[in-house]
Amino acid sequence: MNNPPFFQELTALLGVRLSVNADVREAHGAGYSYHECMPPDVVVFPNTTEEVSGIVSICAKYGVPIVPFGAGTSIEGHVLALRGGICIDLREMNQVLEVNKDDMYVLVQAGVTRNQLDELLESTGFFFPIGPGVNATLGGMASTRASGTNAVRYGTMKDNVLALTAVLPDGKIIKTGSKAKKSSAGYDLTRLLVGAEGTLGVITELTLKLHSEPETIYAAVCAFPTVEAAVATAIKTIQKGVPIAKIELLDAAMMRAINRYSSLDYEEVPTLFLEFHGAVAEVEGQILKVEEYAHSFGAADFVWEKDEARRKRLWRARTDAAPSAMALRPGAKLMSTDVCVPISQLAKCIVDTQQDIEKTGIMAPILGHVGDGNFHLTILINSDDKEEFERAKALNERLVRRALAMGGTCTGEHGIGVGKLQYMALEHGDSLDIMRAIKHAIDPQNLMNPGKLLPER
Repeated sequence: MNNPPFFQELTALLGVRLSVNADVREAHGAGYSYHECMPPDVVVFPNTTEEVSGIVSICAKYGVPIVPFGAGTSIEGHVLALRGGICIDLREMNQVLEVNKDDMYVLVQAGVTRNQLDELLESTGFFFPIGPGVNATLGGMASTRASGTNAVRYGTMKDNVLALTAVLPDGKIIKTGSKAKKSSAGYDLTRLLVGAEGTLGVITELTLKLHSEPETIYAAVCAFPTVEAAVATAIKTIQKGVPIAKIELLDAAMMRAINRYSSLDYEEVPTLFLEFHGAVAEVEGQILKVEEYAHSFGAADFVWEKDEARRKRLWRARTDAAPSAMALRPGAKLMSTDVCVPISQLAKCIVDTQQDIEKTGIMAPILGHVGDGNFHLTILINSDDKEEFERAKALNERLVRRALAMGGTCTGEHGIGVGKLQYMALEHGDSLDIMRAIKHAIDPQNLMNPGKLLPER
């Protein structure tokens, strides 16, 4: 391909830290999804916020679209270069700049990964609770407002980002928030950028809230006769104020998948995986309460683990759920849903969806963060089979409409990208115009990740 006109200025800024190689571009045009690859024209690899500012300024000068890139683990087409342009790969910005134990925060560059931070904090007595099921970058996690299994107790990324540094579409560098635990000064620009999916700017640094390692951790697994019984236990646990750290549901199909994938012998029925954090006495009291709730809904006996190695082995079954499901149909692509509903509606939403799956004839095991009403279908599809692909999309659409009718949302943690654009008007109505006004005010040229998050008028 011929080098575009802005290439010379980028080369002067970055030297060899840019690429127009076809394989490199292809690797930056997909993600973990069924969406067709759409590569950028150029991939750049900055080291500093100032370099990102320089790159964005060049793009603004020439009207070149910009797609921020973390680890490429998003699943709704967030990194597709729909209009070509420049992909800013932030993975070389992977420095942990400060760990402040006294004030319980950590300052990181956006390319630091979740696993990297976990390893750094291992012996500090603190941890960062947000963990999606992949080794995503923290900048990407903030951009999609990610959460994961700990969200029921510790919240999502929006609750754990204190401050950030970002580069706006004109190249200006801004800092939002502070290291204080709270503030009532002005608009909350931090939370505006968290979840903006790179459509308002490029996040380059984050100040993240740390949490003290709990005195003790207990994990458990428990089988139930029905999905309704498992969800009823989760609902009662939350409504009674038990501060559970994790409460995850795997349906019978998903339990069958993990047994095959990991050579386990769990009963293949709806199952809850749970975890409790805190002082020994309070955790043991919580356990007794949840066991009582579970038995009242017909649960089998709990299998409890306190030993760290055994506890991690127990949770490995849950963390391997996605690859376990994929192994049921080798070569299939994954269409993952993530609706979230009020917990009082969760059992009905899951049961109605299971019936829909059966009628549709699609393979789609279910897992969910049931403590906060969020669950996933792992829809396994042959994307080359147009008829099957359309059936899968129709299943997903019925699920979204079902969740919205129950007062829920089309996405609890994956974000919109391009995959859920059609549901934004259904969910937000006239308030979508406010979002468009904010986008236009900050990015009048529509250069930042164009075609994502906000549908065209």
